[in-house]
Amino acid sequence: MQQPKLGEIRKPAKTMSGVTPLTVVLKPRKCDHGTCIYCPGGDNVPQSYTDKSPAVMRALMLAFDPTKQVEVRLKAFEVMNHPTDKIELIILGGTFLQYPKKYKYNFIKSCFDALNNKKSKTLEQAKKINEKSKHRCVALCIENRPDNCSETEIKEMLDFGCTRVEIGVQMPDDYLYEKTDRGHTVEDVINATKRLKDSGFKVGYHIMPGLPFSNPKLDLKLFKSIFSKQDFRPDQLKIYPCQIIKDSPLEKNYMQLGYQPYDEDTTRKLLDKMIFSIPNYCRVMRVMREIPPDRLVEGLRRIDLRNEVNKDLLTRKSQVQEIRMREVGFNPSKNLDTKIKLISIKYKASHGEEFFLQYTNKKNILFALLRLRFPNKPFIKELEGCAIVRELHVYGKAIPIGGKGEIQHTGLGKALIKEAEDITKKAGYKKLAIISGVGVRPYYKKLGYNLQGDYMIKDL
Repeated sequence: MQQPKLGEIRKPAKTMSGVTPLTVVLKPRKCDHGTCIYCPGGDNVPQSYTDKSPAVMRALMLAFDPTKQVEVRLKAFEVMNHPTDKIELIILGGTFLQYPKKYKYNFIKSCFDALNNKKSKTLEQAKKINEKSKHRCVALCIENRPDNCSETEIKEMLDFGCTRVEIGVQMPDDYLYEKTDRGHTVEDVINATKRLKDSGFKVGYHIMPGLPFSNPKLDLKLFKSIFSKQDFRPDQLKIYPCQIIKDSPLEKNYMQLGYQPYDEDTTRKLLDKMIFSIPNYCRVMRVMREIPPDRLVEGLRRIDLRNEVNKDLLTRKSQVQEIRMREVGFNPSKNLDTKIKLISIKYKASHGEEFFLQYTNKKNILFALLRLRFPNKPFIKELEGCAIVRELHVYGKAIPIGGKGEIQHTGLGKALIKEAEDITKKAGYKKLAIISGVGVRPYYKKLGYNLQGDYMIKDL
């Protein structure tokens, strides 16, 4: 990589949402249920990934060593002049909760040790050190399956310091699940979503239009049901149109099935309708997977299709509500209107009540948000009698801890917490809990919160 010029931030979009995303990949392991028909499932890489994905290629070179993966990424971000004190740790590799217990805890501990630049005896010790580390883990994301979100497994994810869980939903339809050998049911998706939200996690869905035995009309209907039915309503999405990938079961039988992936025009039109229908509390994290052309048998090859869809939506001046298109960091302006107001939206989700608080300007550009939940039936002892803050996020260019920017570190987060406390007290709750990244705990301590179990909790 060419050395950046003095003061230049290489690939600035990477930290434009306010944090530095650092991805690590698990060692190869087959899923317990077998292989979904669209999954490449190679022997030398984690199931559902290929050996040409950037993060996987890096992990392969480092023999999937978590410590080395973290160290290499930290160095790369520093060379590109990105701040590395607010790290969002993202764990890729299929179903982490199915790995042996010793491997899971050692993997997470190794990641924290690398961030701390210090080896600890236990995971708890490593997490404690990270509260004041140079590289703090402010959020931790795990990929998972809906049928691996039991109460026991959720408690384990809390032990890891996890704050966000992404589950593979594809399209919520039992017939499609059966036909694609998915190995779980819609009921599993509903139950996992509820347990995760009632435990404070931010919940992401992986969505896959264009599956065998589906069609654009059915895809759009099922997609809209994700937001019209309160059993679902995720906080974020990744949308991966189905492709025929080498070494997948689909490669072997797609001709017999008479299956053909959607072409570019069909995919663009469908994505346009999907994204336009997304409510303002949901963020589209990614569109299209980074599958290299030489691994594709059939299917759309353009990984930049999202940019084209976004241009189409903006050209028509459509009032797109999804979060990423509204983020202040992705709406640069020399004359940015910083006159913002607080908007509170209330909606039902997974038999609880959600409050989506957001600071926006008159053009609906998003500066900061908070997700507050009145849970249905939390099973975590520390959450008894608590409302829960599931996410607090201030957008804009990432600013180092202790610094001050135009948006970050200007008091927006503190103001949102105060509003959440007021709403909680008015509803009759005596306590407010926050699911906090390990590295953010000192921030909440200053606001009167104390660590109880895996949550920062305050008596109101």
